[in-house]
Amino acid sequence: MRCISIAVILCLSAGLAFPAPPHDGNYPEESTGKRFVKHTFGLEAVGMAVAGAGMNQISNTPHEWGQGAVGFGRRFASAFGGHIVHNAIKYPVAKLLHEEFGYRPSNKQGFKPRLKYALLSTFITHKTTTEQPTLAVGEISGAVGAGLISRLWQPKSVASVGHGFASAGIVLSVDAGMNVVREFWPEIRHPHRHGAVTNTSSVSLR
Repeated sequence: MRCISIAVILCLSAGLAFPAPPHDGNYPEESTGKRFVKHTFGLEAVGMAVAGAGMNQISNTPHEWGQGAVGFGRRFASAFGGHIVHNAIKYPVAKLLHEEFGYRPSNKQGFKPRLKYALLSTFITHKTTTEQPTLAVGEISGAVGAGLISRLWQPKSVASVGHGFASAGIVLSVDAGMNVVREFWPEIRHPHRHGAVTNTSSVSLR
């Protein structure tokens, strides 16, 4: 339950406070290096690290880091360091395997199909060469790698491999939540459209 709570709060903090545009896919004029810098050191990354550090500060995890400004600083540095490792693995792997970066809107109708698509997009992306769906190896390897590598600077209470995989699960859960925000961002941004979306969703759920 704690992992789920952290994932939800991280998603809301970063997704709503620093929302990405609905389509964050490949742009020919933007190099992989520029994308890496933008998405690794931008406001969204800082917001995610602050939210994650805040949650761990409240739960006093790991307890060895204590409370106060020093404890929060260590937790923020750890969260931001994990994010850097994540992207340092994700971007080269995705580039090597010709995987599309970012989120591609579904263009589907109805709430359930769009929700399902957004969640699955965490693990499924598209080839830049053929446009065909493919496993998001870059994203998954980045999350798992960051979860395990970050154990190197964690205290003993959370330095196990199990905690590393749990951290990876939180990262992927947050990614899934962010994809849902991106999918429904037009409706979130323009609430007056909610009626039309609700009607469409009602029909699809019958």
